[in-house]
Amino acid sequence: MSVLRGRNFLMTPGPSSTPERVLRAMARNSVDLGGTEFVAMTRACIDDLKPVFCTTGPVFAYISNGHGAWEAAVTNVIATGDHVLVPSTGHFGNNWALMTEAVKAHVEVIPNDWRSAVDPQQIEDHLRADAQHRIKAVLLVHTDTATGISNDIPAVRAAIYAAGHPALLMVDAVASLGTVDFRMDEWGVDVTVSASQKGLMSPAGLGFTAVGPKAMAAAKVGGSPRYYWDWQRRSSDEWYRWFCGTAPQHLIFALREALDMLHEEGMPQVFARHRRLAQMSRAAIECWSRAGALGLNAHDADTASDSITAVRVAEHLNAWDIKRLCGERFNVTLGGGLGQLDGKVFRIAHMGDTNEATILGALGAIEATLQLCDIPFEGGLDAAVQHMLG
Repeated sequence: MSVLRGRNFLMTPGPSSTPERVLRAMARNSVDLGGTEFVAMTRACIDDLKPVFCTTGPVFAYISNGHGAWEAAVTNVIATGDHVLVPSTGHFGNNWALMTEAVKAHVEVIPNDWRSAVDPQQIEDHLRADAQHRIKAVLLVHTDTATGISNDIPAVRAAIYAAGHPALLMVDAVASLGTVDFRMDEWGVDVTVSASQKGLMSPAGLGFTAVGPKAMAAAKVGGSPRYYWDWQRRSSDEWYRWFCGTAPQHLIFALREALDMLHEEGMPQVFARHRRLAQMSRAAIECWSRAGALGLNAHDADTASDSITAVRVAEHLNAWDIKRLCGERFNVTLGGGLGQLDGKVFRIAHMGDTNEATILGALGAIEATLQLCDIPFEGGLDAAVQHMLG
């Protein structure tokens, strides 16, 4: 039995590594739920999320993961019999479609090969064909964590406008918020879904929906039966309704510290750091790919995510072997493949509390693992270093 010393390199795309400051912020006793200090902290946390979403509208927080925030978005807006368009983005786009089917909505999925970004023209064509405007909303994942591919949200909104269609645009930003520039109001997003455990550098357990005026108006007259998820109930000035009961105090303590850290660094600098780390990873993978056994899952590198990179392996290989051995021998925990990509990819996260040294260490451990597995590759560490310096 091997004993691994030192800090584990948690390179999974959620939960991401939690900063020491955030961990220490939770190391305190519970406080009075209705006390002035805690109520003010909670209100400030929710308000301080608005500039992260780049919205002036309300943000609602739930004791949930991203799937709970999905359900909040769906139940507030979508009713039984409503029509919804879901451009497939991969595992998580498909799962959001399944959740929407659970409220007995009619879900139309635009297929995708899980290696490409969605095509805004396809969305426009589908909406143009909907002459009766039955489609209530377009549900789109900004970055699908399973595929490592990001979608052009402004282009999709432009497609909806071009079709002259009134559909709401609902976006899952779970894997992108806090890692890349996201401009909810400017881009015309009506509902944004996110969660605490990725770019926001906090423990899993908080889900968020940021809501624009069109979606809020739709929720007042439609949606599905709901109580816990209801936006109207949570819009109350009564603090007890903000979480529909007892607030998750220690998650709020954590979020407060994480938001302070993001604002101290500055959001433009946060985005630049994530872009730099992603480019380092992609530079290494480009070198690895020259031997023919590995490559970027994304067909077009320009669509590859800045928060997570999916590395595709040759058909005769099993990516789970790489993930397992890298963890057992080098204490570097990679993400595995999901859904159609099970065994076909391993995933390197570069989101949240991550820096260049961490990425170089992870890339070095992966190269050592590839050697142990007798998988051919060309070394990419030098290319990663050059990107870091450049």
